[in-house]
Amino acid sequence: MQALTALANQFLIAMPNMRDPSFVRSVALICQHSNDGAMGVVINRLSEYRLGDVLAQMGLKSQLAEVEDAPVLIGGPVQPERGFVLHSADGVWESSYRISESLSVTTSRDVLVAIAEGRGPKRSIVALGYAGWSAGQIEEEIRQNAWLTAEPDQRILFDVALEQRWESAAKLIGVNVANLSSQAGNA
Repeated sequence: MQALTALANQFLIAMPNMRDPSFVRSVALICQHSNDGAMGVVINRLSEYRLGDVLAQMGLKSQLAEVEDAPVLIGGPVQPERGFVLHSADGVWESSYRISESLSVTTSRDVLVAIAEGRGPKRSIVALGYAGWSAGQIEEEIRQNAWLTAEPDQRILFDVALEQRWESAAKLIGVNVANLSSQAGNA
């Protein structure tokens, strides 16, 4: 079971040869990984929405300009109508899943109500949809050189500009993506 749980709480970094348009130059945080597959949230794809738009769809409004104008990400191609909040593990929300000691993911309305009121988690990312892999799929994609993995870094998750997260995540393991070939293969 150690090999399976090793991918939970990891960055999954797309290799330059990634052809799936949902994942080209992407970084995903793997939230869960089991014998049944894996679930993660892409952390570097900007959607057309702002958090104020999402809140309005839920009948909510924030008086805080920084909340209303916060970006919303495309978390992946699965269930794009469903919201996910990756956040620092300070606070307990109805549908929280603890990824690590310092990170959680929540899908419940109460976390968005708290964010709108300025009493939410200290750090958060709101994403629509998620990335999902069936049993054995992620392991096979890694064997085929589609992905690199790295320990997550909260600075990249919350502070680095979206367009720099792919390169910054690869640098965590000493990889300069500019030096990688877009051709895959095994010797």
